[in-house]
Amino acid sequence: MSSEPNPDSAYSPAQVTEYLDYLGLPPSFHPSANPVLDLKYLTSLFVHHITTIPYENLSIHYSPEHAISLDPQVLFAKIVTNGPHRGRGGYCMEVAILFNHMLRAIGFADAYTAGVRVRPRVNAVPQGDFAGWVHLVNIVTLPPSSPSGRAQKFALDVGFGGDGPTMPLPLVDGLVHHNSIGTQEIRLVHDFIPGQRFRGDGAHKSWIYQYRNGVDKEWNPFYAFPDVEFRELDFGMLNYYVSQAPESFQTFTPLVTKFLRSESAEGPRVTGKVMLVNGDVKRNVTGRTELVKSCASESERVEALREHFGIVLTPEEAASIKGRAVELGATAA
Repeated sequence: MSSEPNPDSAYSPAQVTEYLDYLGLPPSFHPSANPVLDLKYLTSLFVHHITTIPYENLSIHYSPEHAISLDPQVLFAKIVTNGPHRGRGGYCMEVAILFNHMLRAIGFADAYTAGVRVRPRVNAVPQGDFAGWVHLVNIVTLPPSSPSGRAQKFALDVGFGGDGPTMPLPLVDGLVHHNSIGTQEIRLVHDFIPGQRFRGDGAHKSWIYQYRNGVDKEWNPFYAFPDVEFRELDFGMLNYYVSQAPESFQTFTPLVTKFLRSESAEGPRVTGKVMLVNGDVKRNVTGRTELVKSCASESERVEALREHFGIVLTPEEAASIKGRAVELGATAA
């Protein structure tokens, strides 16, 4: 696997350097240092990304356009260039596409994105059928670790918010992982999804992301994805529906998740998360979610974004929510 810049990436070597510096990774991680692009590198990159760049859908609610651009240069300016001063991130497609171009520019030349079907949440618990394509994950193939070994694929989900995996997940059927915070365990299962009609020879199975909040609990599926590459036109259709459709929860639920990180001799690890859901700020560092603050007005929510997430909205952005259904403290006409 080469550490030379990939011409298929939208990002230049200078932009890669700016990104890695923003994540707080040392010079040894930069392509110019010819790092070994192995699982240790990939895990450190992933953990630094999700603990530096928040999952957030604020551009749907706090922007004059109330729309999401997936242009890689727009994403870079919003998330990386302005990151030290504004603390912005993006929702699933924004951060997944940024991460994909960075992976390829760093040297993971065959990194690609796959579309994901997500089960809707009822009282925060996924239930019912898998919906249509509303999410993206990245897939990366690492070379064999030994001459007799096999290449290994990993799923990297940097944009599922607080319910997402906190590490790269190998595409290995049934392998269980501890998900860093509390007692939650996660795994990928390779199987047909409920309602799938064709299951004969040549039928495609999906990788199903499951979780359980303790070894005595039942496994519950969150989402599923086939090992099929999604391209730019696919992103556009997903993005339009997810960010604009009245029935999409993203359009009526302002969300932010910021993972917390600690460093050790074994490498970086996720130690907790802070979340905003509508007007409530919550924190989880023990496996149990606690309410930190309930915002009753827009001024309180804008200040909570700054205080708890380091997200700074411009006056124009903060004012653009006025009159919308998600505005806090609005008086009904």
